[in-house]
Amino acid sequence: MLARILSFNNQSNLDRQLRDIKVDEYGIKIMSPKADSFLIKIADVSSIAANILKQEMLSLGGDVAISRQSITGRDKNTDCLLIGNFVQLKRLIEKLNRQPFGLANIGKDLAKSVTNYKKDKFLIKCRNYVLNTDRKTLIMGIINVTDDSFSGDGLLGQVFDKATKDRMENLVLEKAEQMIEGGADIIDIGAESTRPGAKPIDKKEEIKRISCCLNILVKKFKLPVSVDTYKPEVAKVALDLGASIINDITGLKDVKMRKLIAKYRAATIIMHMKGTPRTMQKAPQYEFLLEEVISFLAQRIELAVDSGISGDSIIIDPGIGFGKTLEHNLEILRNLKEFKVLGKPILLGVSRKSFLGKILNAEPDGRIFGTAAAIALSIQNGAHILRVHDVKQMQEVACVCDAIVKDETKRTVFSRKYAALSKIVN
Repeated sequence: MLARILSFNNQSNLDRQLRDIKVDEYGIKIMSPKADSFLIKIADVSSIAANILKQEMLSLGGDVAISRQSITGRDKNTDCLLIGNFVQLKRLIEKLNRQPFGLANIGKDLAKSVTNYKKDKFLIKCRNYVLNTDRKTLIMGIINVTDDSFSGDGLLGQVFDKATKDRMENLVLEKAEQMIEGGADIIDIGAESTRPGAKPIDKKEEIKRISCCLNILVKKFKLPVSVDTYKPEVAKVALDLGASIINDITGLKDVKMRKLIAKYRAATIIMHMKGTPRTMQKAPQYEFLLEEVISFLAQRIELAVDSGISGDSIIIDPGIGFGKTLEHNLEILRNLKEFKVLGKPILLGVSRKSFLGKILNAEPDGRIFGTAAAIALSIQNGAHILRVHDVKQMQEVACVCDAIVKDETKRTVFSRKYAALSKIVN
């Protein structure tokens, strides 16, 4: 019989395998971290520090890849690729804390990155709500109060007289009820289209559309409502009306927005976008895509916290389709786990996006199976929240993926409804 080569989605599955062969609990505690392997890239390290780093890791049974010329001293600096398991990294960090040549700082950065990377369960504070990502991928349903949404589902397009207030409220109510019945954990309201090439609308018009939605949603349903806006004036009205989350495509660029979110103790989604909706898809270029997007998000997280926003209220979004080509989007999805070093829940918006249309040669309403495929792999790669148009279908995709990836087998798609709300804060 051939020997099995085992693969584990998470640490608990490994521990279960060890218990199945009746390993002592103390032995499990010692051995389990040794199977937790890492490849960690550290950029632009001095050759002196890199050589010490390599020797220290070799002494622990791991290794560090560095440039050939940095060994001889011809290269003054080099990128490093650390290869080792969790136990080796832990011991390395302890050693680096006592080393010169900037190695103590490298040790601190390593400790933070590894700690963040291993964190996969979040309690997200959203004013009166707390969202729980433990064992369940959260679903955010999209309601567009626009007439030019790329997905063709804008409610203003269904109100040909540009809406009596009652008619619009009924449409919003009907759509929200369908989404919540389908398993939505969050409702996201957008009043200004952010599709490629979209023109901004006046803030007064945006406030009018948002107010119409929130007046009915916040009173009717007990779940967090997110508002998709980058304008502080719109966000203030939304928060006054009871919104719990501000979804800012500019990544909290405006200091007024940051202070406003902090004041209301709301949650926020920090998204990466290159350019503006009008210009973002005009040949976007990156030298190092993942490094640039992760660095941007790290900087904006720091600004948010410095502005008084709770670290437990921050969600990150790599911005699929926002200043990215097809190849850029696919690279982010393949390497989504790298965003875990930021230590924040990851939201992903792939629903009906144009990159799927390019792969499938399909219009937005023909991209549902492509969306399902992208969502399934995103859950496998670490997504915590999925922003979608087709809630019921994507909730079913998430339910099956959670059963496989998170070993979530005890709850059905129906019993999972509202399970994301761990508590309501008084």
